[in-house]
Amino acid sequence: MTKQGLAADQLQNLTGLIRDVLGIEGQVSGGDVVVWVGADSLVSACSQLKKDSRLDMDYLACLSVVDYPDHFQAVYHLFSIRLGWRLVLKVKLPRGEPNLPSLVEVWPGATWHEREAAEMFGVHFAGHPHLVPLLLEEGFTGHPLLKSYVLPE
Repeated sequence: MTKQGLAADQLQNLTGLIRDVLGIEGQVSGGDVVVWVGADSLVSACSQLKKDSRLDMDYLACLSVVDYPDHFQAVYHLFSIRLGWRLVLKVKLPRGEPNLPSLVEVWPGATWHEREAAEMFGVHFAGHPHLVPLLLEEGFTGHPLLKSYVLPE
């Protein structure tokens, strides 16, 4: 592995495995393999990535949300501790109804990431066991990481 990420042959191996397991093409970007999935196939794809011993994506390191003018993008950073793989999984979401299924059943640590994304961006995670505010004070209204959020005076 290089400082930038996986070596070129490892990236090719990982993209081939992703194709075999999920049936979709990954793209190499910035030393990582990036895979796009739909919200409706998110849980299935993540379950397969975790359970397949050739991939063993056993760690959800980060969930971020990106606020674009016409849509949101959820970005999951996945790792295989045993194999040293890393993968970026992306999901495009509509602005009007940013809904995703919860991944807490796949990675229990997703609970904190999903609570933060819900609180800061207004993304709803269906099936989350305790989707309550994590960081902001009680009674706070709005989603402060949205580009449209106006700071109170």
